[in-house]
Amino acid sequence: MLKIIVVAVLIIGFVFELWFGLLNLKNRKRALPKVIKRFFKDSQLRKSFLYARTNLRFGIISSLFSLLITLVMILGGGFQFVSAWVQLLTESVLLQSYIFFGTLLFVLDIISLPLSLIDTFVIEQRFGFNKTTVKTFVLDKIKSWIIGAIVGGVLLGALVYLYQWLGASFWVWFWLVATAFSLFMVMFYTTVFVPLFNKLTPLEEGELKDAIVSFCKEAEFKLDNIFILDGSKRSTKGNAFFSGLGKTKKIILYDNLIDQLTTDEIVAVLAHEIGHYNHKHIQKGMLFSILQIGLTLYMLSLFLNVPDLSEAIGVSSHSIYTGLIAFSLLFSPISSIMSFFTSLISRKNEYQADDFVKQFGLSDSLITALGNLTQKNYSNPNPHPLVVLFTYSHPSLVQRVNNLLNK
Repeated sequence: MLKIIVVAVLIIGFVFELWFGLLNLKNRKRALPKVIKRFFKDSQLRKSFLYARTNLRFGIISSLFSLLITLVMILGGGFQFVSAWVQLLTESVLLQSYIFFGTLLFVLDIISLPLSLIDTFVIEQRFGFNKTTVKTFVLDKIKSWIIGAIVGGVLLGALVYLYQWLGASFWVWFWLVATAFSLFMVMFYTTVFVPLFNKLTPLEEGELKDAIVSFCKEAEFKLDNIFILDGSKRSTKGNAFFSGLGKTKKIILYDNLIDQLTTDEIVAVLAHEIGHYNHKHIQKGMLFSILQIGLTLYMLSLFLNVPDLSEAIGVSSHSIYTGLIAFSLLFSPISSIMSFFTSLISRKNEYQADDFVKQFGLSDSLITALGNLTQKNYSNPNPHPLVVLFTYSHPSLVQRVNNLLNK
């Protein structure tokens, strides 16, 4: 019965993903609301639609490929084979766990490599977004493997050790470990991990910095760390984000964002990010995430000792690593429900950050910045409301513009 449930969950998840994708694509054909129509020429909308359709088709192929691989592993005995193999290699449960997950993740990544190459060097290249070289792609892949092995190895090792030592109550202590790791990532992500992939340089003196410093004074916001990230080495798509807390707080601006927007528009984007900080969205998001992790781990502790969990993925002998795989598959519907509420909170936070921008008379600049970025990145200017409700972390462009115009 559990195996049937697992398979059903996988198939239903694929169907919903396909449905949402088709809804969004269909909605792109509708006439744009007047409030955002000025940002888009008909030729740009046609290219944007073609980009969306291409990505949808490619996404269906990728998702179907992933679904088929997982079904083969469950119904074709793939998980059983790998589990039996690692048990022959060593009697250590910790080493078995490392080899089991390391083998699965590495093989899956290699099998999926052609899809990654097509996405980067065919689709993104075709529409003029790709700036990634083969050398950068290879180095990124190697670095990701190394970081994944180190970080994943530490967390997996802690989980297995605590489970063997404490049994079902392991979740409380591992929750503390996961919380500490989350805090570390929030505080030091841009200091430790970002420089491994990108170059961060302080914003140079000039018109833009003067405008940013002036706004920060007006907003009574102390900010010493403004960095430019060389995002153009991989893509033409610009971005900006806030990172860290206290003395580690930083604002990161992509270099291509600076090339695409005016000084007033960049200041408005910056004001939006400061709005997030002003409303303590980072701290609230962390707290919500920590509670989610705790709930997930508690539920894991209830099921991890159940042998039927491993049998649900076609493995005859139960172990912590096969139980983790099975639980992750069965947990996906609950994870989707959590994501729904997370998205609701995230969209509310975006409105609040936009409201902060309005206080300083920068609404028009933020509107043009959002419109220009949507147009340049071929983002969906008019997504289906149902898809926004269930999956979008940000309100749609129409919703944000209406809010900024107080409509």
